[in-house]
Amino acid sequence: MPETVIHPGNELNAAELSFDDFKNIVIGDYRVGYESRQASLLGRREVLTGKAKFGIFGDGKEVAQLAMAKAFRKGDWRAGYYRDQTFMFATGMSNLKEFFAQLYAHPDIEKDPASGGRQMNCHYATRFVDKEGNFTNQVETKNTGSDLSTTGGHMPRLLGLAYASKLYRQNKELEYLKQFSVNGNEVAFGTIGNGATSEGLFFEAFNAAGVLQVPMAISIWDDAYAISVPARLQTTKEDISEVLRGFQRDARGAGYEIFKVRGWDYVALCETYERAIKICREEHVPVMIHVIEMTQPQGHSTSGSHERYKSKDRLAWEEEHDCLLQMRKWMIASAIITTEEIDELEAAAKKHVRECQKEAWAELEDEIKAEIDEVVELIENVAEYSPLHAELLDITRGLQSSIDPGRRDTISAIRKTLRLTVAESTSYERKVLVDYLRTELEKNKERYNSKLFSNTPHSPLLVPVVKAEYADDARLLDGREVLNACFDANFERDKSIVAFGEDVGAIGDVNQGFAGLQAKYSDLRITDTGIRESTIIGQGLGLAMRGLRPIAEIQYLDYLIYALTVLSDDVASLSYRTMGGQKAPLIVRSRGHRLEGIWHSGSPLGTILNSMRGMHICVPRDMTQAAGMYNTLLRGDEPALVIECLNGYRLKEKLPANVGEFTVPLGKAEVLKEGGDITVVSYGSTLRIVLEAAVELEKMGIHIEVIDPQTLYPFDTDNVCANSLRKTNKLLVVDEDLPGGGSAYILQKVIEKQKGYYSLDSQPRTLSGAEHRPPYGTDGDYFSKPSLDDVVEVVYSMMNEANPGKFPAIY
Repeated sequence: MPETVIHPGNELNAAELSFDDFKNIVIGDYRVGYESRQASLLGRREVLTGKAKFGIFGDGKEVAQLAMAKAFRKGDWRAGYYRDQTFMFATGMSNLKEFFAQLYAHPDIEKDPASGGRQMNCHYATRFVDKEGNFTNQVETKNTGSDLSTTGGHMPRLLGLAYASKLYRQNKELEYLKQFSVNGNEVAFGTIGNGATSEGLFFEAFNAAGVLQVPMAISIWDDAYAISVPARLQTTKEDISEVLRGFQRDARGAGYEIFKVRGWDYVALCETYERAIKICREEHVPVMIHVIEMTQPQGHSTSGSHERYKSKDRLAWEEEHDCLLQMRKWMIASAIITTEEIDELEAAAKKHVRECQKEAWAELEDEIKAEIDEVVELIENVAEYSPLHAELLDITRGLQSSIDPGRRDTISAIRKTLRLTVAESTSYERKVLVDYLRTELEKNKERYNSKLFSNTPHSPLLVPVVKAEYADDARLLDGREVLNACFDANFERDKSIVAFGEDVGAIGDVNQGFAGLQAKYSDLRITDTGIRESTIIGQGLGLAMRGLRPIAEIQYLDYLIYALTVLSDDVASLSYRTMGGQKAPLIVRSRGHRLEGIWHSGSPLGTILNSMRGMHICVPRDMTQAAGMYNTLLRGDEPALVIECLNGYRLKEKLPANVGEFTVPLGKAEVLKEGGDITVVSYGSTLRIVLEAAVELEKMGIHIEVIDPQTLYPFDTDNVCANSLRKTNKLLVVDEDLPGGGSAYILQKVIEKQKGYYSLDSQPRTLSGAEHRPPYGTDGDYFSKPSLDDVVEVVYSMMNEANPGKFPAIY
């Protein structure tokens, strides 16, 4: 393999530049790096003085990021972590005022376009969804996915961003999507700390990129520590590029190009990045740049000092090898700048950073001060006519004397005032204060609680409802064949749809939903993957962000847990944490509920519902309903999980004539059987059992109303369940999750949110699976999950409680 040597170079290839041009470029780079360092230093002080809550910065990484920025072009993508501020400044994707606005959590996307104050500082994102909810032209901009605090959490997404370039290059049917790619020439740049290379997500994504041969450039910032843990406790041989040497491409097969370079050597860094990214972009192979001998002058974050765990020798070495100090020395020695000139440059840079900080703080502070003045006046108006005059003025004085007050302080002052004056409800001044509070709470709901979903005009909730149509001679097929016909029609309709996962391609998935479709549509559109659940999701996420319509399959619902960090941290929170600035219409397809065995019969809906808010959760009862949901989701722009019933693929269903066109609306519950005695809510595989039980119950004189919510998120937006309860006054929820899982969620929605409590005349009941995973075998299933006998007897016991004379106890 080519040597992964440390380049000792002390020259910069400037053959096409005059010396003056060369000097200006270098001086400009240094200015950006020095301003970034000053921002880090000043940011830390702002945290320590209480103006900001927390700080984490990119000091010590400046010079490598300057070099990386030179290779970054319009159309390229970044998926990095929270040390990359210098790169963001150098590429123009962020600036100093935005840096400080985010540090102060300014909830305004004009001030903090990355997150609207929702993410801590140095968590970057570019906005690629316009005000109408459309994707912007990504080839005309430099792009970065929204950062995560989990230091390796972005790696799966990085794979997907790079994989998109491969599809755009190789699939000529995608040439019409000109706003997302120029022949796949885009590179996905990733950054990660040396400590985080110990994470499984890193290794999984690294291997997958080597297999897929995608234009992914991963830079490893190696400062020899991960917070306080040294490399000797993190990495075999204390050297990640040595560990990964076997990935180097050679005569035996495709792989990576691997580079190693010192983080304080400006010239070598520029040369290395130019060479590495040229290979990555032109040859479409992944590259890794291991940047060693970096420093972290302020330690990990504002939470503590690195003097606690670094030796005096290490601290002295870091001071000497500070990258900006080394660059400064080289610039002076190379006659690029004089000592006097660079002193002047640094003084001007410090002043500029301070001015940006003051402006960012003033813009937020002025807003808060104006609100305080308004609230003080309103409370004083209440106080003027209140017998609690003195107490209310104490509230205003406390508000006015607050150090660095926020909106919490103003709203809290109003609420305290209203509590104290609860007996003065007729006061006009108090009514004005109440109206003001309601208005401000709505504003703050938008500032801090909005955009869990993208809520654009393209939302799947707005997709027109098209009923399934059936010919008189409609064929009766296996459920899997209905799904197959749905996918076939959609792949024909929309060339941007792709599907991938374990066994999805060659055999058409383990239950044959994609049977024959790879041969028809090519292995670029329907693709097998390795066993790597996290990066299957990341692969889909990156594609969805770049304008494609991926269906990422997780073979069994039990294995979704292996991808939960990516689903929860990245996919589900993407719209929220960018305040609607980014979206990813990823569909995750899986199958679950009843089959056999601990790892093939799971229904962990409680886990899913608690960790994946921000994704639609679809639980179709059969494959026709699943097909309608896919038709809906593939016409919308929000992420979703569709859980098919494992035991339904070979059950017979009629094939709709419009199998690729009919839609099932999300959030719309359906009454499958009417009855007046008990409302039974169920979904998925247990729903079939409930319907079978209903037949036996009718023979016993009990008529249950059976409701299928169809989607758990959103849940029954028309209050079908509560309306049914007004008729039956009794509620049973049946599912096969653990007790307190999905059933508890449904109870909260029906009893509390839909106010079903007021219609009850007996205790609501749940019938769920056992508190352990289901054992193997039919008997194990019977004794671990709700059965027909269980449903019949629980319903009967509820009727026995209400009318024991008519329904005596069975046993």
